[in-house]
Amino acid sequence: MDIFSVLTMVGGLALFLYGMDTMGDGLVRLSGGKLEKILEKLTEKRIMALLLGALVTAVIQSSSATTVMVVGFVNSGIMKLTQAVGVIMGANIGTTITSWILSLAGISSKNVWIRLLKPSSFTPVLAVLGIIFLMTGKDGSKKKITGNILLGFAVLMFGMETMSGAVAPLKENEAFTGMLTAFSNPILGMIAGAVLTAVIQSSSASVGILQALCLSGVVNYSAALPIIMGQNIGTCVTALISAIGSGKNAKRASFIHLYFNLIGTVLFMAVFYSINVFVPFAFLNRPATAAGIAVIHSAFNIGCALVLFPFANGLVKFSCLTVRDKQTGRGAGEKAKDIPVLAALDERFLESPSFAMQLCRNAVVEMAAFSRQSIEKAMDVLEEYGQDKVKAVIELEQLVDRFEDVLGSYLVKLAGHDLSKKDSHLLSTMLHVTSDIERISDHAVNIAESAQKLHNQGLVLTAEGKKELKALSGAVRDILSMTIEAFCSDDLEAAAGVEPLEEVIDDLVMEMKQRHIVRLRKGICSMEAGIILEDILTNFERVSDHCSNIAVIQIKMPTDVLDLHRYVDVTLKENDQHFRREILRLKQVYQLPAVGV
Repeated sequence: MDIFSVLTMVGGLALFLYGMDTMGDGLVRLSGGKLEKILEKLTEKRIMALLLGALVTAVIQSSSATTVMVVGFVNSGIMKLTQAVGVIMGANIGTTITSWILSLAGISSKNVWIRLLKPSSFTPVLAVLGIIFLMTGKDGSKKKITGNILLGFAVLMFGMETMSGAVAPLKENEAFTGMLTAFSNPILGMIAGAVLTAVIQSSSASVGILQALCLSGVVNYSAALPIIMGQNIGTCVTALISAIGSGKNAKRASFIHLYFNLIGTVLFMAVFYSINVFVPFAFLNRPATAAGIAVIHSAFNIGCALVLFPFANGLVKFSCLTVRDKQTGRGAGEKAKDIPVLAALDERFLESPSFAMQLCRNAVVEMAAFSRQSIEKAMDVLEEYGQDKVKAVIELEQLVDRFEDVLGSYLVKLAGHDLSKKDSHLLSTMLHVTSDIERISDHAVNIAESAQKLHNQGLVLTAEGKKELKALSGAVRDILSMTIEAFCSDDLEAAAGVEPLEEVIDDLVMEMKQRHIVRLRKGICSMEAGIILEDILTNFERVSDHCSNIAVIQIKMPTDVLDLHRYVDVTLKENDQHFRREILRLKQVYQLPAVGV
């Protein structure tokens, strides 16, 4: 084997790994976060968790990705350890589907229909379709993602065939065959498989490399079998690395993965080679095939799941003994247990942008609910003062601030990942919306502090002023509810109803200011109380302005309209007959009490 053959083999390996990475990434993006949502919600029963783990891994073609996802779920409190163990077992089974797909490369027959099953026959067609989809699809579209998947698979299979072709001459090389013979030693073979998989961090890829070598006929089952065993141990490295810096339960989940594979490998090796001593297995001296590797890989992982499934609780206890409570500090997820939706924003989920986006949306919805509570409590302070009520408003505002800090940082990190067009629009929307929601809670504090000033200074609003303020509060409460519910339900029709009500609230505030000036002239209201009332009215008006911002962003962000104020001023106010009719209708609904009543 000369230097050119070595270069060909290395190039084939590079193409193989790149193709597998591209295909896996495309499959994850195409799933749009749906698989992660299924895992999150449907893992109460352990057998269901196992089946779901197998299904998700088979779809995204990576047990490492599934396990890292599970570590993230456990760290954020979304999933319990008892649920995680079932998913981890299932992931080991699901990852074997890759070896079956790659085993098609070993098909050999003169029958036309059977030959069509061989990847070298249909891969060129997939490559052509892939490049057409890639070049004609819009950025972030499913068509373009599908093109990436097809091209990834084509590159993967081309790399595999290039590798097997480059190592074919090694069959006659005594030095190389001697090295492979050394791997027939179970311990050495297992170490080799573990190291290879740990380095490339993908058991599917390392099994594929082994299958490529088998296509050339240079590897016997005696060497392949312990390498496969080691590959199952090596794949645990990804989850162990992912758990660094996490909470104790996340570390335990990664150790469950390690113990499951380690115990399964030791049991299999002990039983298999003990039997082999007394009843030698003749197939061990035969050249391994790609299909044979797939059979061994599947049989081992399914067998491990069947044997260890009844002892799942034992694996959980073993992991708890390994990572004791006193041995580790509180992780990021545990620090935020008081706010589960924030704890769920684990950085591991950034690799699944669609799912991470949904977690962010859940957090924004809860943030909005807290902001609405702050306004409602501030209105309560106006009606009946209480120091404990003021304190509650301030605490809610601080909580909303915390949401904005965590969400803002997470969304910025998420923006650095490859997002679909839909997710990109949603991310921009949430960045704008969180800012407006946070400002609403700030105005709640301002309103509560204004009520506190009235109380501390012994000032009282006139009876008419109180009635007018109550009417305005009702309109503000309604626009806030309408805005939040429209955003939470993604109801664009409801969002379109926010702007007309905002216009009506502006008119109500203006009318209240004019009435107050009249009362001042008549000496009915004091100047000091009037100044505070002015602040309250301004804050109510600002709340409705932020509601308008949220609604307009929700409506227009998906259409890439950047000048949102121009949209409101020109498109709605000047050109929309329905908009003007709606304002007239709402003016009949929201009116200030008649003067003197």
